[in-house]
This record gives sequence, C-alpha cells and structure tokens, in this order.
Amino acid sequence: QEQVAESGGGLVQAGGSLRLSCFSSGFTFGVYAMGWFRQAPGKAREWVGCISTLLYGIDTYYQDSVKGRFTISRDNAKNMLYLQMDSLKPEDTAMYYCAAERRFSSGCSSGPGRYNYWGQGTQVTVSS
Repeated sequence: QEQVAESGGGLVQAGGSLRLSCFSSGFTFGVYAMGWFRQAPGKAREWVGCISTLLYGIDTYYQDSVKGRFTISRDNAKNMLYLQMDSLKPEDTAMYYCAAERRFSSGCSSGPGRYNYWGQGTQVTVSS
C-alpha cells in the first residue's frame, strides 16, 4: 500500500528554522517527483515547491515567496524527502503536506491534481 508521511512540524518563532521530513513507502520512490504544499486556515492549498526525479536529473522549483528561504532535498536510498525552512515568517503558518507525482519526464508539477499520493500533513506555526 502506497504511503506518504510527514513529520517535523511544530511551533517556532519568526526568524527561526524547521526541517520537515517525509517518508514514502509502497511505490518506487525514485521515479516519482515529490512536492510540498501547504494550507492555511480558510485558504486554498498552495504549492510550496517540488523536486524532480533522479531519472531525469534532480532539479528543484519553488514558489516565489519561499525562494531563498526554503530548500527541498531528497534521499532516494532512504525514500525520504525534506523541506528545510529558514527565516520563517508568521505567514508561513500552515499545515504542510508532501505528495508524490509519477513522472515520465523532467521537472515536477505545481498543480495538486497531478500528484498521486498525499500525506496527512504536519502543522507548522510561526509566532511573531
């Protein structure tokens, strides 16, 4: 059974850092692009960024508001995805989700509908 599970959320002060992790099982992790999304209360789920598959060369892509502050990485040997978040702002407060997208080409998608498997989310709260 395909599973994706996030961990590492918590409460942090503005300017601080958190590292989210996402473990995947039940599918061939290396052929899936992986994305991070977030959803704040009363708002739509938004794309944070994504990382492409090893097969076509690993590239990362980010939403403008997190560029230079967030870093996505993956460890294919461990089926792990990471989101390093630095210089956190109160507007980063949200439930964070990781998701897996089956890819047959380079790149990765920003649209949530392109993703096949989703985790349950981990809460990140940034206090001012």
